[in-house]
Amino acid sequence: MTTDHADPECAGQLHHVELCAADLDAAVDFWDWLLGELGYDRKDEWEGGLSWENGPTYVVLVQAEAADRPFDRREAGLNHLAFHAASREQVDDITAGIRERDDASLLYGEQHPYAGGYYALYCEGPESIKIEVVAPE
Repeated sequence: MTTDHADPECAGQLHHVELCAADLDAAVDFWDWLLGELGYDRKDEWEGGLSWENGPTYVVLVQAEAADRPFDRREAGLNHLAFHAASREQVDDITAGIRERDDASLLYGEQHPYAGGYYALYCEGPESIKIEVVAPE
């Protein structure tokens, strides 16, 4: 288990990301599945939120205070989250899972898995957050 304090050996790497969800229960189902596929474990859970960790990095999901304006990745702010995959097979397995889910959709299907010029999954999860899972060469 990691702590919430910085590790000097990970200087410059991502420490954590916090996401806000209009519908926390629906978002938890997706993120619990995806992050589990990527090797994250549940870290903490509290009323209105929870987190998952993988090594020195953790992802937090909390209930949005105001859900009257939908997220738009094309506006100023976050465009997408990109995760390392262990292999091309892992990208393929996660892609198959995305195709089976009702709360996510494959992006750039006609160019998959080379939409970005390298082997990766691009998908959109609940609330239109774009996610990329990048395979090693």
